[in-house]
Amino acid sequence: MNDTGGDRAEWTFAAEPGAVRAARAAVRGQLRHWDLDSLAELTALLVSELVTNSLRHATGPIGVRLVRPAGLDGSLLVEVSDPLPDPPRERIARPEDESGRGLQLVAGASHRWGTRPGETGKTVWFELTVPG
Repeated sequence: MNDTGGDRAEWTFAAEPGAVRAARAAVRGQLRHWDLDSLAELTALLVSELVTNSLRHATGPIGVRLVRPAGLDGSLLVEVSDPLPDPPRERIARPEDESGRGLQLVAGASHRWGTRPGETGKTVWFELTVPG
């Protein structure tokens, strides 16, 4: 982990199945360290969905970054990056589908979300409102 100034935490995970579990654990631990326990489970769930998408479609390392809001008000910024330049596509999963709901979950549970290109891939980000 690289923690810069206490308001940011970031990790890089190899593109292998254990990355999802490791990312969830890292996110939960950091949010508890920041006294943001109330966001830990939801954030871990959404991160695991995005890391799973990266595992399915990208072949390189997966980055996860958290940025804590400066004050008590604000949003927690969460970013998941991978080397695939193509942005993810939100799709409508049918009831019998076993996959395809990750971005729907992120969109429905977050305050805002989106994607942006990077130098060597893309970043999918979302914000969660910090409870006051």
